[in-house]
Amino acid sequence: MASRPVGLAVAGARPSVLGEGLEDITLTDGGDDRPSPAVRPVWEQWHQGPPTEPNLWAPYDARGRAAWLDLSTRAWRVPVPRPDHSGGEHHLDGRFVTDVPGLHCAIAEALLGPGRYFGRGWDAFQDCLCGGFGVAPPFALVWHDSEVARRALAGVVEDPEGRLSYFEEIVRLLERRGVTVVLRQPPC
Repeated sequence: MASRPVGLAVAGARPSVLGEGLEDITLTDGGDDRPSPAVRPVWEQWHQGPPTEPNLWAPYDARGRAAWLDLSTRAWRVPVPRPDHSGGEHHLDGRFVTDVPGLHCAIAEALLGPGRYFGRGWDAFQDCLCGGFGVAPPFALVWHDSEVARRALAGVVEDPEGRLSYFEEIVRLLERRGVTVVLRQPPC
């Protein structure tokens, strides 16, 4: 699955009841770098390994989706970098893109498959587009149900001048990097 360090602190020590020369040590939780109970369902889902089906991240709220992205960064550690592939057409299922973590889950899934990593925020996404993560421009991205993300992310602004939404900035960035973005809506 993934590993997380667990910080423990020694709260006390005393001679052991098990015999001379042994010590009983009392440990307390000394760390705060573990998943919150709110994201436990995500960890339980990943317990058997990275997902193999699309959209398993979709039922979670933004916090759960962020935990999903956290696991995706840890689960795919490869000792030797994989070569990037370019070209082709990738299809993004936009039905569940209702927040920023969901956007990054959906893009990674469209480009690399379920449970994969391709950025978890603006800066990381830009880095991934430079290569070294399995796919690099140029390629085509057909974004189905793109209006869901356009509406949901309308109030999320990364643009320092406050003119563009996160959705618009992502589309612009993709296009600047050589990605042909095709925005599609469901048939009426």
